[in-house]
This record gives sequence, C-alpha cells and structure tokens, in this order.
Amino acid sequence: MNTLDIQTPSETTHLLGDIGGTNARFALVQGDQQPITHEVTLPTSQYPDLAAAAQAYLQQVGQPSVAQACIAIANPIDGDVLKMTNNHWQFSIEATRQALGLDHLLMLNDWEAMAMAAPALNGRDLEQIGSGEPVHGAPKGLIGPGTGLGVSSLVRSRSGEWVPIAGEGGHVSLAPSCEREADILRVLWQTYPHVSAERVISGMGLENLYRAICQLNGTEPEALVAAQVSERGLAATDVACEEALERMCRLLGHTAANLALTLGARGGVYIGGGVIGRLGDYFARSGFRAAFEAKGRFASYMQRIPTYVIRAEQPALIGCAMALGVQTVRR
Repeated sequence: MNTLDIQTPSETTHLLGDIGGTNARFALVQGDQQPITHEVTLPTSQYPDLAAAAQAYLQQVGQPSVAQACIAIANPIDGDVLKMTNNHWQFSIEATRQALGLDHLLMLNDWEAMAMAAPALNGRDLEQIGSGEPVHGAPKGLIGPGTGLGVSSLVRSRSGEWVPIAGEGGHVSLAPSCEREADILRVLWQTYPHVSAERVISGMGLENLYRAICQLNGTEPEALVAAQVSERGLAATDVACEEALERMCRLLGHTAANLALTLGARGGVYIGGGVIGRLGDYFARSGFRAAFEAKGRFASYMQRIPTYVIRAEQPALIGCAMALGVQTVRR
C-alpha cells in the first residue's frame, strides 16, 4: 500500500481516524514532524455513519474543514460501499469524502494502519512478553482483540520498504489445543456453525467463553458483558470468569503462534487491541507466552520469536499519519 501521491505543505492539517466496532477515535496532525493532537473518542452508536461522526468531531475541536484525511476502520476495504461487521455503520467512501469537503480520503483496514505504525514503535511503546530477539528485516505479525480480532502483517519489499498487508485473520477457524478447549468449541458450535478465532478472542469472545464454561461447569451464567467478565477474572471472584480470561489469553497465544509460523514472523509478533490494554500486568503472567511457544517440534523456533504488547497510545492514528506521508513526533 503506497502513501498518497500528493505534496504535503508543512502547514496542512490532516484528519486521522480509527474506527472500531464500539468507538470512533479522531485526531489532527499539522504537517510533518508534528505531534498528533486534539484526540477525541466518540461512541459509534450515537452517529449514523462516518461522515456524521467526523463532522461532530471537527465541530467539537473547532476545526471547520480539512483537505486530507486517513481513516482506519475495523472492516475490509472492498469497493466504495463499506458495511461494518461489528456495528451498524454502512456508507460510501466517495459520498463521505464529499460530505466532509475533502480533497483526499484514504481508507485503511485498522490493522493495516497498525502494521504501518509498527516500525516507528520502540522503547516505552512496547512491552516484551517472554524471550526472543527480532531478526532484522524479517516479517512482523500483528494481532489484537478488541470488539473483534484484528490481524495484519508487515513485510519488506525488494527495495527495502516496509509493506503492510491487511487481512481478515480474525475469522480463521478456531483450533482447540486441548480437551477443555475442544469441549468449549462443541458448546459454541450449538450457536455458531463456524466458530472463528474472533468468537473467543475478543470482547464478545470473553462473553462467549464465560457462557460456555458455565454450561460445562453446570452453573447458570449471569448476563455479564466483557468488562464484567474481565473485572471478575482479574479480581479472582468468579471461577468461570477466571477461566474465561485465562483461556482467552492462551487461545490468543496459539493463534498468534499460527500467524507467526505461517508468516515466518521472526521480526516479532505485536499484540494490540483494547482488551489486552485493560489487563495491565496480568497478561504477562497469563499462559499467553507458554501457549505461543507450544508448537511441538517447532518450540525452539517459537522461543526465538519475540512477542510485544503495544503500549503506545493510539498506534493506528500513527499509522494513518504515516500513510499520508507524515512523520509524527511523540510528546
């Protein structure tokens, strides 16, 4: 994916966006080597589409118009009309550009934007989980649970440039790695003919895991949302919530390892998404890394691949700026 072939005056203000199933995050960046500013998060449920949310944001921050924008969205970019998987938004990219009065509107898959940001992340932006050292220039994998499960990758071209690859890896079939996970899968099959990785490794996944575990344990599930499952799991006040949280981390480890093996991601695997960001230091203590390395004859290969939790704020916005040819600076 190439950056826009446009000249970018240093004073040009760009609109950046990161649209998920629950929240729409917007920000501005004014020219090259400038910080991202005016970050605002709006709930997608309160707006009919992207144009309405972006207009509300621009009005809120007192920016009447911008000429260029890059918006990352949790959805495949396939043609002009986008219908989001995990919320009600459906809109035309061209109609949105016109409604916002933009000269250029670049739409990216949200994890394509995350991949674009990866080379710029270092130091305090990343928390390494487990062992391993990145191989210079080797592919990088990215994965992260939020409302859904995002997956992308980053590879070097022959000319040495990093090339992001968007995909829909969150919808691969779930692969259980033990009898308990196979039992959970059998329960979920009663509701979903196809149980994707996203059905268990995401906010909705925590809820699905909790209900399935309650059924297997012979207990009546409460009407808990993901945040409550996570809260009770972290506090160790509910055995089903505890197992759901730990099981999700382990399943993320297995799925991230599948991505690493398929891609040959010896440059490392980067973990993002709002679900992991809210777990604090629990994630490092979970079974994620053990599951990541549990690949039989290839265990030693996996041990050499580093895994990182992305701790940078709004990395997708950094990727959006880079897609516009703008290098940002962090405060």
